[in-house]
Amino acid sequence: MRDFACPHCGQRLAFENSVCLSCNSPIGFDLTTREFAVLGPGGVTVLDPPRQMCANLTVAGCNWLVPVGGAPLCRSCSLTRTRPMDGDPALPAFAEAEAAKRRLVVELIELSLPINDRNDDPERGLTFDLLSSEHEPVITGHDEGVITLDLAEGDDVHREQLRVSMDEPYRTLLGHFRHETGHYFFFVLAETGPARSEFETLFGDPDLDYQAALDRHYSQGAPLGWEQNYVSSYATMHPAEDWAETFAHYLHIRDTIDTAAAFGLAPAGATATNPLAGDAGFDRMIELWLPLAWSLNMINRSMGHKDLYPFVLPPVVLGKMRLVHKLVAASNAPVAINAVV
Repeated sequence: MRDFACPHCGQRLAFENSVCLSCNSPIGFDLTTREFAVLGPGGVTVLDPPRQMCANLTVAGCNWLVPVGGAPLCRSCSLTRTRPMDGDPALPAFAEAEAAKRRLVVELIELSLPINDRNDDPERGLTFDLLSSEHEPVITGHDEGVITLDLAEGDDVHREQLRVSMDEPYRTLLGHFRHETGHYFFFVLAETGPARSEFETLFGDPDLDYQAALDRHYSQGAPLGWEQNYVSSYATMHPAEDWAETFAHYLHIRDTIDTAAAFGLAPAGATATNPLAGDAGFDRMIELWLPLAWSLNMINRSMGHKDLYPFVLPPVVLGKMRLVHKLVAASNAPVAINAVV
Protein backbone atom coordinates (compact mmCIF):
# COMPACT_ATOMS: atom_id res chain seq x y z
CA MET A 1 0.00 0.00 0.00
CA ARG A 2 1.30 3.43 -0.91
CA ASP A 3 1.66 6.48 1.34
CA PHE A 4 -1.25 8.93 1.01
CA ALA A 5 -1.61 12.65 1.72
CA CYS A 6 -4.59 14.99 2.03
CA PRO A 7 -4.94 16.98 -1.23
CA HIS A 8 -6.02 20.03 0.77
CA CYS A 9 -3.41 20.33 3.54
CA GLY A 10 -0.82 17.64 2.85
CA GLN A 11 -1.45 15.73 6.09
CA ARG A 12 -0.63 12.03 5.86
CA LEU A 13 -3.67 9.80 5.47
CA ALA A 14 -4.36 6.17 6.25
CA PHE A 15 -5.98 4.08 3.54
CA GLU A 16 -9.16 3.92 5.65
CA ASN A 17 -9.62 7.70 6.18
CA SER A 18 -12.82 9.44 5.03
CA VAL A 19 -11.96 12.71 6.81
CA CYS A 20 -8.59 14.42 7.11
CA LEU A 21 -7.79 14.57 10.82
CA SER A 22 -5.78 17.77 10.32
CA CYS A 23 -8.03 20.07 8.22
CA ASN A 24 -11.32 18.13 8.63
CA SER A 25 -11.86 17.97 4.87
CA PRO A 26 -14.16 15.15 3.75
CA ILE A 27 -12.14 12.91 1.45
CA GLY A 28 -12.65 9.78 -0.61
CA PHE A 29 -10.40 7.23 -2.30
CA ASP A 30 -10.48 7.23 -6.10
CA LEU A 31 -9.67 3.76 -7.40
CA THR A 32 -8.94 5.06 -10.90
CA THR A 33 -6.03 7.23 -9.75
CA ARG A 34 -5.36 5.36 -6.49
CA GLU A 35 -5.31 8.70 -4.71
CA PHE A 36 -7.58 10.65 -2.34
CA ALA A 37 -9.79 13.52 -3.46
CA VAL A 38 -11.52 16.23 -1.43
CA LEU A 39 -15.31 16.41 -1.55
CA GLY A 40 -16.77 19.86 -2.01
CA PRO A 41 -20.29 21.23 -1.47
CA GLY A 42 -22.93 18.57 -1.93
CA GLY A 43 -20.42 15.80 -1.30
CA VAL A 44 -19.09 15.88 -4.86
CA THR A 45 -15.47 16.11 -6.01
CA VAL A 46 -14.10 18.43 -8.67
CA LEU A 47 -12.72 15.44 -10.53
CA ASP A 48 -13.79 14.87 -14.14
CA PRO A 49 -16.13 13.05 -14.15
CA PRO A 50 -17.34 14.22 -10.72
CA ARG A 51 -17.46 11.60 -7.99
CA GLN A 52 -19.27 11.04 -4.72
CA MET A 53 -18.97 8.61 -1.82
CA CYS A 54 -19.92 4.95 -2.14
CA ALA A 55 -23.41 4.20 -0.80
CA ASN A 56 -21.80 1.93 1.82
CA LEU A 57 -20.06 4.81 3.63
CA THR A 58 -22.29 4.47 6.68
CA VAL A 59 -23.03 0.76 6.78
CA ALA A 60 -19.52 -0.48 5.91
CA GLY A 61 -17.29 2.52 6.53
CA CYS A 62 -16.44 2.52 2.82
CA ASN A 63 -14.42 5.59 1.83
CA TRP A 64 -14.25 4.90 -1.91
CA LEU A 65 -15.63 7.17 -4.61
CA VAL A 66 -18.08 6.34 -7.40
CA PRO A 67 -19.05 8.43 -10.46
CA VAL A 68 -22.02 10.71 -9.89
CA GLY A 69 -25.02 9.23 -11.70
CA GLY A 70 -23.37 5.81 -11.96
CA ALA A 71 -23.51 2.65 -9.87
CA PRO A 72 -24.08 3.45 -6.16
CA LEU A 73 -21.53 0.92 -4.91
CA CYS A 74 -17.78 1.00 -5.52
CA ARG A 75 -15.86 -1.82 -7.19
CA SER A 76 -15.09 -3.52 -3.88
CA CYS A 77 -18.54 -3.24 -2.29
CA SER A 78 -20.26 -4.38 -5.49
CA LEU A 79 -18.45 -7.71 -5.23
CA THR A 80 -20.36 -8.53 -2.02
CA ARG A 81 -23.46 -10.59 -2.78
CA THR A 82 -24.72 -11.21 0.75
CA ARG A 83 -24.31 -9.14 3.89
CA PRO A 84 -26.06 -8.74 7.28
CA MET A 85 -29.37 -6.90 7.28
CA ASP A 86 -29.46 -3.29 8.48
CA GLY A 87 -29.62 -3.29 12.27
CA ASP A 88 -27.95 -6.69 12.56
CA PRO A 89 -25.43 -6.87 15.47
CA ALA A 90 -22.92 -8.31 12.97
CA LEU A 91 -22.69 -5.03 11.00
CA PRO A 92 -19.52 -3.80 12.79
CA ALA A 93 -17.82 -7.08 11.85
CA PHE A 94 -19.14 -6.65 8.31
CA ALA A 95 -17.47 -3.22 8.15
CA GLU A 96 -14.16 -4.76 9.30
CA ALA A 97 -14.39 -7.43 6.64
CA GLU A 98 -15.14 -4.88 3.93
CA ALA A 99 -12.12 -2.82 5.02
CA ALA A 100 -9.90 -5.88 4.58
CA LYS A 101 -11.52 -6.66 1.21
CA ARG A 102 -10.79 -3.15 -0.08
CA ARG A 103 -7.09 -3.74 0.57
CA LEU A 104 -7.33 -7.00 -1.35
CA VAL A 105 -9.09 -5.40 -4.32
CA VAL A 106 -6.54 -2.60 -4.61
CA GLU A 107 -3.67 -5.09 -4.66
CA LEU A 108 -5.36 -7.28 -7.29
CA ILE A 109 -5.90 -4.24 -9.49
CA GLU A 110 -2.36 -2.96 -8.97
CA LEU A 111 -1.12 -6.39 -10.10
CA SER A 112 -3.46 -6.21 -13.15
CA LEU A 113 -5.18 -9.43 -12.16
CA PRO A 114 -8.54 -9.90 -13.91
CA ILE A 115 -11.57 -9.59 -11.63
CA ASN A 116 -14.57 -11.09 -13.40
CA ASP A 117 -17.62 -10.67 -11.21
CA ARG A 118 -21.00 -12.37 -11.45
CA ASN A 119 -22.11 -9.87 -14.13
CA ASP A 120 -19.18 -10.91 -16.32
CA ASP A 121 -19.41 -14.64 -15.53
CA PRO A 122 -22.68 -15.78 -13.87
CA GLU A 123 -21.33 -19.29 -13.28
CA ARG A 124 -17.86 -18.67 -11.83
CA GLY A 125 -17.48 -14.92 -11.43
CA LEU A 126 -15.99 -13.62 -8.18
CA THR A 127 -18.44 -12.68 -5.43
CA PHE A 128 -18.48 -12.62 -1.62
CA ASP A 129 -20.99 -13.85 0.94
CA LEU A 130 -20.18 -12.20 4.27
CA LEU A 131 -22.21 -14.05 6.91
CA SER A 132 -22.23 -14.33 10.68
CA SER A 133 -22.12 -17.66 12.51
CA GLU A 134 -24.07 -16.00 15.33
CA HIS A 135 -27.20 -16.85 13.34
CA GLU A 136 -26.27 -20.03 11.48
CA PRO A 137 -23.27 -22.29 10.84
CA VAL A 138 -20.85 -20.58 8.43
CA ILE A 139 -17.77 -22.16 6.90
CA THR A 140 -15.19 -19.82 5.44
CA GLY A 141 -14.27 -21.10 2.00
CA HIS A 142 -14.51 -20.88 -1.78
CA ASP A 143 -16.86 -22.57 -4.23
CA GLU A 144 -16.91 -21.77 -7.97
CA GLY A 145 -16.04 -18.10 -7.48
CA VAL A 146 -18.15 -17.60 -4.34
CA ILE A 147 -16.03 -16.69 -1.32
CA THR A 148 -17.81 -17.13 2.02
CA LEU A 149 -16.41 -15.51 5.15
CA ASP A 150 -17.61 -16.01 8.71
CA LEU A 151 -17.82 -12.49 10.12
CA ALA A 152 -17.01 -13.91 13.56
CA GLU A 153 -13.41 -13.94 12.24
CA GLY A 154 -13.44 -10.20 12.92
CA ASP A 155 -13.65 -10.89 16.65
CA ASP A 156 -10.12 -11.08 18.07
CA VAL A 157 -10.98 -13.64 20.75
CA HIS A 158 -12.88 -15.94 18.37
CA ARG A 159 -10.15 -15.74 15.73
CA GLU A 160 -7.36 -16.41 18.24
CA GLN A 161 -9.22 -19.43 19.65
CA LEU A 162 -9.52 -20.87 16.16
CA ARG A 163 -5.89 -20.08 15.37
CA VAL A 164 -4.70 -21.95 18.45
CA SER A 165 -7.10 -24.88 18.01
CA MET A 166 -6.03 -25.31 14.36
CA ASP A 167 -2.32 -24.85 15.20
CA GLU A 168 -1.93 -21.91 12.81
CA PRO A 169 0.90 -19.37 13.24
CA TYR A 170 -1.10 -16.64 11.48
CA ARG A 171 -4.81 -15.91 11.01
CA THR A 172 -6.34 -12.59 9.87
CA LEU A 173 -9.32 -11.36 7.87
CA LEU A 174 -7.03 -10.16 5.09
CA GLY A 175 -5.21 -13.48 5.13
CA HIS A 176 -8.51 -15.32 4.68
CA PHE A 177 -9.46 -13.13 1.73
CA ARG A 178 -6.10 -13.64 0.06
CA HIS A 179 -6.21 -17.41 0.55
CA GLU A 180 -9.78 -17.86 -0.71
CA THR A 181 -9.15 -15.54 -3.65
CA GLY A 182 -6.22 -17.80 -4.47
CA HIS A 183 -8.72 -20.60 -5.15
CA TYR A 184 -10.58 -18.32 -7.55
CA PHE A 185 -7.37 -17.40 -9.37
CA PHE A 186 -6.44 -21.06 -9.79
CA PHE A 187 -9.10 -21.48 -12.44
CA VAL A 188 -8.38 -18.01 -13.85
CA LEU A 189 -4.61 -18.54 -14.15
CA ALA A 190 -3.76 -22.23 -13.97
CA GLU A 191 -6.71 -24.53 -14.59
CA THR A 192 -6.14 -24.99 -18.33
CA GLY A 193 -3.42 -24.71 -20.98
CA PRO A 194 0.33 -24.97 -20.43
CA ALA A 195 -0.04 -23.51 -16.93
CA ARG A 196 -1.97 -26.63 -15.86
CA SER A 197 1.01 -28.88 -16.60
CA GLU A 198 3.36 -26.55 -14.70
CA PHE A 199 0.93 -26.50 -11.80
CA GLU A 200 0.73 -30.29 -11.60
CA THR A 201 4.52 -30.62 -11.71
CA LEU A 202 4.91 -28.42 -8.64
CA PHE A 203 1.66 -28.79 -6.69
CA GLY A 204 0.19 -32.13 -7.80
CA ASP A 205 -3.21 -33.11 -9.20
CA PRO A 206 -5.88 -30.53 -8.26
CA ASP A 207 -8.63 -33.05 -9.03
CA LEU A 208 -7.70 -35.41 -6.19
CA ASP A 209 -10.63 -36.26 -3.90
CA TYR A 210 -10.90 -33.18 -1.68
CA GLN A 211 -13.06 -34.70 1.05
CA ALA A 212 -10.70 -37.64 1.42
CA ALA A 213 -7.76 -35.23 1.68
CA LEU A 214 -9.64 -33.15 4.26
CA ASP A 215 -10.47 -36.19 6.38
CA ARG A 216 -6.89 -37.43 6.20
CA HIS A 217 -5.47 -34.03 7.18
CA TYR A 218 -7.64 -33.63 10.26
CA SER A 219 -7.21 -37.23 11.38
CA GLN A 220 -3.48 -37.62 10.71
CA GLY A 221 -2.12 -34.07 10.53
CA ALA A 222 0.67 -32.84 8.29
CA PRO A 223 3.29 -35.39 7.19
CA LEU A 224 6.64 -35.50 8.94
CA GLY A 225 9.11 -33.00 7.46
CA TRP A 226 6.42 -30.98 5.68
CA GLU A 227 8.33 -27.76 6.38
CA GLN A 228 10.75 -28.54 3.53
CA ASN A 229 8.04 -28.51 0.86
CA TYR A 230 5.12 -26.39 2.05
CA VAL A 231 4.62 -22.85 3.30
CA SER A 232 2.20 -24.04 6.02
CA SER A 233 0.89 -27.28 7.47
CA TYR A 234 -2.52 -26.54 5.96
CA ALA A 235 -0.93 -26.43 2.50
CA THR A 236 -0.08 -30.13 2.86
CA MET A 237 -3.75 -31.11 2.79
CA HIS A 238 -4.43 -30.91 -0.96
CA PRO A 239 -2.79 -29.36 -4.07
CA ALA A 240 -5.60 -26.79 -4.22
CA GLU A 241 -4.84 -25.66 -0.67
CA ASP A 242 -1.12 -25.62 -1.36
CA TRP A 243 -1.75 -23.26 -4.30
CA ALA A 244 -4.12 -21.04 -2.28
CA GLU A 245 -1.65 -20.77 0.60
CA THR A 246 1.23 -20.01 -1.76
CA PHE A 247 -0.85 -17.43 -3.63
CA ALA A 248 -1.83 -15.75 -0.35
CA HIS A 249 1.79 -15.54 0.77
CA TYR A 250 2.74 -14.06 -2.59
CA LEU A 251 0.18 -11.30 -1.99
CA HIS A 252 1.41 -10.84 1.59
CA ILE A 253 4.96 -10.36 0.35
CA ARG A 254 4.11 -8.08 -2.57
CA ASP A 255 1.92 -5.77 -0.51
CA THR A 256 4.34 -5.57 2.40
CA ILE A 257 7.26 -4.73 0.12
CA ASP A 258 5.04 -2.15 -1.59
CA THR A 259 4.22 -0.53 1.75
CA ALA A 260 7.84 -0.67 2.91
CA ALA A 261 8.92 1.06 -0.31
CA ALA A 262 6.30 3.78 0.19
CA PHE A 263 7.79 4.59 3.58
CA GLY A 264 11.44 4.35 2.54
CA LEU A 265 12.09 0.91 4.03
CA ALA A 266 12.65 -0.76 0.64
CA PRO A 267 13.80 0.52 -2.78
CA ALA A 268 11.16 2.59 -4.54
CA GLY A 269 11.28 0.35 -7.61
CA ALA A 270 10.08 -2.65 -5.59
CA THR A 271 6.41 -1.70 -5.71
CA ALA A 272 3.27 -3.18 -7.20
CA THR A 273 3.05 -0.21 -9.55
CA ASN A 274 6.52 -1.05 -10.86
CA PRO A 275 6.22 -4.84 -11.11
CA LEU A 276 9.30 -6.99 -10.80
CA ALA A 277 8.91 -9.15 -13.91
CA GLY A 278 10.42 -12.53 -14.81
CA ASP A 279 12.76 -14.80 -12.89
CA ALA A 280 15.19 -11.99 -12.18
CA GLY A 281 12.33 -9.91 -10.79
CA PHE A 282 11.17 -12.74 -8.55
CA ASP A 283 14.72 -13.29 -7.28
CA ARG A 284 14.99 -9.60 -6.51
CA MET A 285 11.65 -9.63 -4.69
CA ILE A 286 12.77 -12.47 -2.41
CA GLU A 287 16.15 -10.79 -1.95
CA LEU A 288 14.25 -7.75 -0.63
CA TRP A 289 11.74 -9.76 1.37
CA LEU A 290 13.98 -11.97 3.51
CA PRO A 291 15.86 -9.20 5.36
CA LEU A 292 12.69 -7.09 5.55
CA ALA A 293 10.70 -9.95 7.13
CA TRP A 294 13.54 -10.63 9.57
CA SER A 295 13.72 -6.99 10.65
CA LEU A 296 9.92 -6.75 11.04
CA ASN A 297 9.95 -9.88 13.19
CA MET A 298 12.66 -8.39 15.39
CA ILE A 299 10.71 -5.13 15.70
CA ASN A 300 7.64 -7.06 16.77
CA ARG A 301 9.68 -8.90 19.38
CA SER A 302 10.96 -5.56 20.66
CA MET A 303 7.33 -4.60 21.32
CA GLY A 304 6.58 -7.92 23.00
CA HIS A 305 4.58 -9.28 20.06
CA LYS A 306 4.89 -12.51 18.14
CA ASP A 307 6.73 -12.53 14.83
CA LEU A 308 4.92 -10.60 12.11
CA TYR A 309 5.82 -13.23 9.51
CA PRO A 310 6.31 -16.57 11.32
CA PHE A 311 7.08 -18.59 8.21
CA VAL A 312 10.10 -20.11 6.46
CA LEU A 313 10.42 -20.16 2.66
CA PRO A 314 12.50 -23.22 1.64
CA PRO A 315 13.59 -23.68 -2.00
CA VAL A 316 10.61 -25.89 -2.94
CA VAL A 317 8.15 -23.27 -1.68
CA LEU A 318 10.01 -20.54 -3.54
CA GLY A 319 9.73 -22.64 -6.69
CA LYS A 320 5.98 -22.80 -6.27
CA MET A 321 5.78 -19.08 -5.57
CA ARG A 322 7.87 -18.39 -8.67
CA LEU A 323 5.13 -20.05 -10.74
CA VAL A 324 2.52 -17.83 -9.08
CA HIS A 325 4.68 -14.82 -9.95
CA LYS A 326 5.00 -15.98 -13.56
CA LEU A 327 1.27 -16.57 -14.02
CA VAL A 328 0.30 -13.29 -12.34
CA ALA A 329 2.65 -11.40 -14.67
CA ALA A 330 1.36 -13.32 -17.71
CA SER A 331 -2.27 -12.43 -16.97
CA ASN A 332 -1.53 -8.71 -17.30
CA ALA A 333 -5.20 -8.07 -18.03
CA PRO A 334 -6.96 -4.69 -18.03
CA VAL A 335 -9.12 -4.58 -14.92
CA ALA A 336 -12.58 -2.98 -14.77
CA ILE A 337 -12.59 -0.28 -12.10
CA ASN A 338 -16.25 0.63 -11.75
CA ALA A 339 -18.83 -2.09 -11.25
CA VAL A 340 -21.76 -2.56 -13.58
CA VAL A 341 -24.87 -3.19 -11.45
